Amino acid sequence: MKRRTYLAGLSGAGAAGLSGCLASIGVAGDTCDGDCDIGMTAKDFDPQQYEVSVGTTVTWKNTSSKGHTVTAYGGRLPEEAAYFASGGFDSEPAAREGWKRNEGVLTSGDTYEHTFEVAGEYGYVCLPHENGGMVGTVVVTE
Repeated sequence: MKRRTYLAGLSGAGAAGLSGCLASIGVAGDTCDGDCDIGMTAKDFDPQQYEVSVGTTVTWKNTSSKGHTVTAYGGRLPEEAAYFASGGFDSEPAAREGWKRNEGVLTSGDTYEHTFEVAGEYGYVCLPHENGGMVGTVVVTE
C-alpha cells in the first residue's frame, strides 16, 4: 500500500515538473485561455520566457486584478530592435517617468501587443512589480 502511494506521488511530481518545462519554452500558461500569448498574474508573467519567430506579434494580457506594465529593458534589446512598452514610450527612461504618472498601466483584462522584427533576446519588466522579480524574456528566432 505504501509503495502505491509513493508511486502515485512520483507521477504527480513528474507531471508538475513537466508543466514547468513546457512553460519555460513558451507554452502559454493557464492564465491566457487562448486569447493571449503571455498572461500576467499578481506577481509573474506566464510564461516568463516565450519563444517566437521573426515577424510574430506577441500579445500580453493582464489576467490579474493588479495593474501591470510591459516595459522593455533598453539595455537588453538586440541591436536594431525597436523599443517597446505599454503606453507607447520610446525608451526605458520615458516609460519609467510615465509610470510615475500612472501611464502605460494595463488594468485587469487589458492587452498590449508588440511585433518582433529582429532576432535575439528581449528582456522586459513590470515596473510596479520589478522589485518582486516580475520580469520576462521573449526569444525571437529566424
